[in-house]
This record gives sequence, C-alpha cells and structure tokens, in this order.
Amino acid sequence: MGKVSDALSWYQNREPDRMALNFFFLISVVIFIVYRKGVKRIKDTQSLPPGPRALPVLGYLPFLRLDLHCCFADLAQTFGSVMMMRIGSRQCIIVSSSEAAREMCRDHDVTFANHDTTAAARIISFGMQDIGFQPYSPKWRTLRKACVRELLNTKILDSFHALHQREVRSMVEELHRKTGEVVDVGQVAFVTVLNVVTGMLWGNSLAAEEQKRVGGELRELVDGIVHLLGVTNMSDIFPVLEWMDLQGVQRKMKEHKERLDRLLSMIIEQRKGTLEASGDQEKTKDFLQVMLEMLKEDPHQLLTMDNIKGIFTDIVTAGTDTTSITVEWTLAEMMNRPETIRKAQEELESVVGKEEMVDETHLPKLHYLEALVKESLRLHPPIPLLLPRYPTATCSIGGYMIPKGAKIFINAWAIHRNPTVWENPSEFIPERFLERMNRWDYYGSNNFNFIPFGFGRRICMGIPLAEKMNKFILATMLHSFEWRLPDNSKLDLVEKFGIVLKKEKPLVAIATARPSCAKLNK
Repeated sequence: MGKVSDALSWYQNREPDRMALNFFFLISVVIFIVYRKGVKRIKDTQSLPPGPRALPVLGYLPFLRLDLHCCFADLAQTFGSVMMMRIGSRQCIIVSSSEAAREMCRDHDVTFANHDTTAAARIISFGMQDIGFQPYSPKWRTLRKACVRELLNTKILDSFHALHQREVRSMVEELHRKTGEVVDVGQVAFVTVLNVVTGMLWGNSLAAEEQKRVGGELRELVDGIVHLLGVTNMSDIFPVLEWMDLQGVQRKMKEHKERLDRLLSMIIEQRKGTLEASGDQEKTKDFLQVMLEMLKEDPHQLLTMDNIKGIFTDIVTAGTDTTSITVEWTLAEMMNRPETIRKAQEELESVVGKEEMVDETHLPKLHYLEALVKESLRLHPPIPLLLPRYPTATCSIGGYMIPKGAKIFINAWAIHRNPTVWENPSEFIPERFLERMNRWDYYGSNNFNFIPFGFGRRICMGIPLAEKMNKFILATMLHSFEWRLPDNSKLDLVEKFGIVLKKEKPLVAIATARPSCAKLNK
C-alpha cells in the first residue's frame, strides 16, 4: 500500500507530469476509437460486393450499354454473380445467379419484399396504391389475396372459358379474313389478350361500340405506359433532380394517368349503374363487381377507389404486353427452326384433330407446346431484370453485405443462360423442357434456374392467366394457320431492352389457313 500511496502522491504533486499523462491518455483513446472505426469501415467496404470503378457524381452511368441485361451479364463474368455499382447517386446490386436468388427468397424474403419504385411508376400506380409497387404490408397482402381468390386462380379462369374461346375464335376469324396479307403477330396477340382481360375485369359493362373505342385507347395507353416505365430517367438516377423533370417523363406519365383515370372512372360508374338497376342480383360476377362490393363492405375503410384503379392498371398493362411478347418471341424462334413448327402441328393434330379447332381443354395434353413456351420464356424473359427490389434492412447475400435501401436488379436473363446449367444456352431447344417437366415450374419452388415470373412474395400473381393464354393463342395460331415471312424479308431475333424485352423489329408474317379453319363456316 505504501508504494501505491507514494505513486498517487507523486502524480498529484507533479502538475506538469500529470497534464502530460492526461494528454497522452486522451490521445491514446482518440487514436483507439479512430482506429476501430477505420478498421470497421475497411471491413464493411471489403464485405461489400465487388464491382467496376465509378466516376465521381455520375458513377458507372457513362459506361452502361443500351442492352442493360447483356451489359450486366458481361460485367458479372469479371466481378461475380453478386456485383455492386453506383449509378448516379444510387447504390445498385446486380444478382446474376440462381444461388443468390434462392438465398434472397429462402433467408431474406421479407427483407426483399418491396419493389424499388421510379418516379414514373409512382404516378401510374396511383401513388403506389396498386399491387406491383405498393409496399409490403397487411393491406398489400389483403389486396393480393383478393386478386388471386377472385380472379387469378385456375377455378375462376376456367369459369371464363366461353370468353376465352370467343376472343380466340375472333382472332382466327380476323386472321382468316387477312389471308395472304402481312400481319403484325404481336399486335394480333395483344388485341386478343386485351379483350380477354377487360372481359374478365368488367364484363359487359360497355356497349359494343364503346368497348371497341375503349379497347383502342387502352392499347395506345399501354404502349405509352410501358415505354415510359422503361425510360432511363435522370429523376431516378439523381432523386434530388426529380422536381425538375428534365426529360419530361413525369409530365408525360401524368398525362397517361389522367387519361386512364377518366376511362376507369367511366367504366366504374357505368358498372355501378348496372348493379343498381339489377339490384345486385347478377349471378355471374366480374372482378369489378367483386371489388366494388369489397369497397362497400370494408369496415375499416382500408380499400380505396385508387386501389381498384391501381390494380386494374397492373392487370391490363402486365397481363397484355408480356403475354403478346411471349407469343411473338415463340413464333419467331419457331420460324427460325421450322422443324419445331412441324412437331407442334403433329402434336396438335394428334390431340385436337386435324379439322377441329383448339379448345382450352386440350392445353394440358400439349406437352411439346408447353416446352416451346417455356424455352421462349427462358431465352427471352418478358421482364429481363424483373422488377427491381430494395432491402428494408442490411443483410448478407452470397457472403457480401447488401446495404439497406440499395436498388437490387435480379438478372433473370443471365440466370436463364448460365452455361453450367443449360447446355447450349443461347440456342432454342424446347426438348430440354420435356425431361422432368415438373422440375421446371413457373414458381421457382423447385429450381431457381428458371424464374421468368420472379420468385418469393413478389412473384407475379398472374401466372395462371399468362400460362393459359400463352398456350391457347400460340396453339390456335399454329393449328389454324401456316406462317411464312413476306417475300424478300429476313427473320431477325435481335432484342430491344426495356422494362419488357421486345423484338427490335416486330414479327410480321403471312398466315395461310389450315384445315381447322373450315369450322369457321359452321
């Protein structure tokens, strides 16, 4: 104890030495804290995914190509399947492997259950009141369940058999009238799907002439909306500039939204009128009637008219464009490999009959046709980068730290062309889907190497409708007509990147009637 007392006495009586020791202690503490923070920062930086170097302010933006899905796939060859880059002021993560996608779905599905929205998407979704862009929440789950329960399930879709059959037969009649003429295949499929979708949504609410006018305006609006959703907008790359709307994207989208709002409001009011006139006693309910009843009976007033309009916008835009694109790509790939057309027509003649028209009941037996559609979706997924997501918390994917709020691109196009999974991945080989067909479902539950409609909680809710209409329209086109290119024209399979993956040049072809068309006169 004497030595300790002596030491304390020395410390207290030597003012200069005490000040020096205090200063030394303080400096030591500061250096330790700075060192620890520096080490942590270095560790955090090292744990972030690798990626290309970026310029100040602009990030990697000046070096990106127009074919963004291919650009990302090429960069992944250098930096790996989980890659980070800064695009403007946004930190972006690009996922290009099924393993990373599976990890996102299996371990962090709730964390990644929100879609990253753009300025244009927030407008056309009626302020994110739809299904596609609304944040993950109890309300979102309620609305999605209602859509699946009341419209987008196999039982309900089967109840619209007569509608589907009528519209597809109308397509055949139109093509038959144009025998020998050049037709836009994608546009023909688009009109057919649009008529099916609107018939399911609001039934016979409109008179025939008015329905035709509304259909024409909707086709124009869908084209404009999808285009603007795919535009590279400075308002999204530099959010601080959103108020300036430098490219006019928000202004144009607001114009589309106002036109769509007027159309939907008119349809809703007319449907209300017919319901009041019938005393709500109509036996067959269309989806609009179901939603209006939900709105009326909602005790907590959670459902709004904007929710109905937003959901209808989702179904009309996503349900028409992606399906028509898939039909167009599939027929184009088949015309590039004529033996696939021959095989498909042989299967159709065996299942349907040479002089009979295709019916929905034939579809489950058309295995080669299903393989054709799946191979087309593998090569040309309708939304190649899916809808970008953002994590609500920092997490780890593939051994890398994924920062909260980063923009997550899932490159389905690259995943579908992984040479370690797919033999000759760039070739159109539908036979690959005939082996263990159940392995390749659309839900990613068995295999994340095939995710054309996404995965997890945010997987596309319209898969049953897309699957049915893709096969029905394609089967009918192949069974009722022979297809050839116009004279002096060549088939090209060049992709045009956007939010949807279109052909750079639309497929135009000439249809010639086959024996099943004889049924049109009966």
